[in-house]
Amino acid sequence: MTTQKKKVRMLAEGALVVAMSIVLSYIEIPIGLQYGGSIDFVMIPMIIYAVRWGAGSGLLAGLAFGTLKFFLAGGVAVNWQSMLLDYSLAYMMVGLAGLIRNQPGKVWLGAVIGCFGRFVIHYISGVTIYAQYMPPVFMGLNMSSPVIYSLLYNLSYMLPSSIIAVICCLALQKKLSRYILAEDLR
Repeated sequence: MTTQKKKVRMLAEGALVVAMSIVLSYIEIPIGLQYGGSIDFVMIPMIIYAVRWGAGSGLLAGLAFGTLKFFLAGGVAVNWQSMLLDYSLAYMMVGLAGLIRNQPGKVWLGAVIGCFGRFVIHYISGVTIYAQYMPPVFMGLNMSSPVIYSLLYNLSYMLPSSIIAVICCLALQKKLSRYILAEDLR
């Protein structure tokens, strides 16, 4: 397959992954937090795509998805900075799964890396932007530190979503090994 055809294939697959993740974003388990946060499956297609095509393509797909998710799937933001961090940049970090490019036995590790990257951005958003909205009591604990508040808030939905993504990627990695190794492009 020529380089030009590979680029077209990469872009087409990226568009399909973004569309698939948008559809999956409508299937979520809300956890009742004031400013959002829900358990979902949106990271799984992006992780697999990133592991196949690499971090650059994965970051771009994540950025596109996060931005579209805000506008198409009921995004919640208090200002443009929170939109940028909690959607565009957070989902862009899922593309870091591509650091494990072409390693089908390590898709689960790509999932861990991508999920952790997303968590870090949400955490930073919580400490910097959402600190002013910190309640006096959260999860039965007195809150005096935005660092602890952001950690608890973001772990409450990111941990279950990340566990789901890692388990799904672990379950799929053997079946997707030819895809991840790009054997269909040869």
